[in-house]
Amino acid sequence: MKLRPGGTENPDTSTASRSPLVTLAAVAIALAAVAGAATLGGDAGAAGPAGDAQRAPVERSTLVCPQPSAAESAATRYTAFTPGEAGDAEGGSGLSPLVEHTPGTGFDPDEDEDGDENQDDPDSDSDEEGEGEGDDEDAEEAADGEGQEAGAHDADRVLAGEQPGAPVTDTVDGADAPALAGTADGALAPGWTVQQTTLVRGAADGRGLLGTTCQQPDTAFWFAGASSADDRSDYVHLTNPDSGATVVDIDLFGPEGRLAPIVEEGITVPGGATVRVRLTTLTEATEDALGVHVAARTGRIGAQIQAVDAAEGADWLAPVTAPDGPVVLPGIPADAESVRLVAFTPGESDITARVGFAGPTSTITPAGNETVHLRAGMVESVDLDTVVQGEAGSLVLTPEGDNAGPIVAALLVTREEDGEREFAFLPATAAVEGQATATGNVPGNTELVLTATTEDAEVEITTSPGNEGGTAATDTLTVPAGTTVTYAPESADDIEGRYALTVRRTGGGALYAARILTEDRDDVPMFTVQTLPDDRSTVSVPHTSPDLGVVAR
Repeated sequence: MKLRPGGTENPDTSTASRSPLVTLAAVAIALAAVAGAATLGGDAGAAGPAGDAQRAPVERSTLVCPQPSAAESAATRYTAFTPGEAGDAEGGSGLSPLVEHTPGTGFDPDEDEDGDENQDDPDSDSDEEGEGEGDDEDAEEAADGEGQEAGAHDADRVLAGEQPGAPVTDTVDGADAPALAGTADGALAPGWTVQQTTLVRGAADGRGLLGTTCQQPDTAFWFAGASSADDRSDYVHLTNPDSGATVVDIDLFGPEGRLAPIVEEGITVPGGATVRVRLTTLTEATEDALGVHVAARTGRIGAQIQAVDAAEGADWLAPVTAPDGPVVLPGIPADAESVRLVAFTPGESDITARVGFAGPTSTITPAGNETVHLRAGMVESVDLDTVVQGEAGSLVLTPEGDNAGPIVAALLVTREEDGEREFAFLPATAAVEGQATATGNVPGNTELVLTATTEDAEVEITTSPGNEGGTAATDTLTVPAGTTVTYAPESADDIEGRYALTVRRTGGGALYAARILTEDRDDVPMFTVQTLPDDRSTVSVPHTSPDLGVVAR
């Protein structure tokens, strides 16, 4: 008897005729067994009809931080934090420095599909080559695709985290602090937050407390409250965390609509690089209040505006995170000297919005400023100094009628003491659906501002240990509908170093939050406010079921 290759005997004719049926039966039994195992062996909590989405923790987060300050007296303090408890789950986080690049303008149609520019030709006259004043070899390498993609695992990373629930800090003095980009993965990814706080002392322009939360890169951003006035020096910081170059368009809006640009071309941001663009180089108009739209033609970027006033200090203007009404701007401090609303609608229809101030007991309508009328594409500026009567609160804009549409709004808030003034910005923010974290807090100098709009909101607040010691603590409270509650953790008195506050909405209606940091230096009432939109630490994952119909296709 001869053997077939593989060592099996040559079957007779009758056996061969039954072989396909036996094979099909075996396959069917195997598929049934696999399907049954998949159904019975799956997570019980994941059971449900096919297509039902469930929430799962994110597995990777990316953040970018702008270049802090050009002042020699600047001291920048970073604090990174991921909510949760230390466990066996693996993960890591960290940020790496990016190259500062002086941009050319324009868009090269011969770019490759990834947006990388060919800057190797020394004879090219294109502005996108980046060979203008201030360019360097590092920027060229970045533009050629050698930039890092949020280098969390690079050897030169900073703020490297190894477990949730433990703040990680770092400090950089002087004007050499770079922009940063990085990632967190695994157990460090859900809710990863990095705070950048810069103290600039002395008489230098930009003195004050500048604070910002490092942001997730995106494709487009809206701002309100920038300025091209003579006493302001406002810069848009564009940060590209990826390896491919991109071109960014910046549009400015004033009281009469879109401002005519000096040049129509976009701004090239090489991969792994950051670019600073002064607003006065984009327009010849001088306006006290501007709206700004920043959009990347390809890829994703980070975008924030650094505003410096010759007399009133400096701070970061973060983008609006929730332009659709009702629009909530939380975090007005109780001792605010002035409150100025800058708002516009980028839509095609005018909007009239009711103005409300949500204070400790109720929402009131400020006399003389019951409503604000926004003409399409035109910036409106309103002084609301009478809104604050020694009470912290939040501003609420509620569109009226059928023409409700997007509203881009921010508050310019000023504190004053003995003639010394300092300002901060409060952009409109999204509600906290699940949780949000404010890190970089200082014991005795930190206050949360929590606002509920239409229904009571149930809140859980967890205070982390400090980076130098202390224990975690959790408080619960209720924010009544239409009011604002301020919260300063008593447990912070026993904390050493900088710590994080994690706000979780556990029930009830919409909750809006902000964190106020204060620091009195050189007799200046310095402060900065960061709004706390949801940290998007979970994503929606559709549930799937086995489909044996594929066997017949």
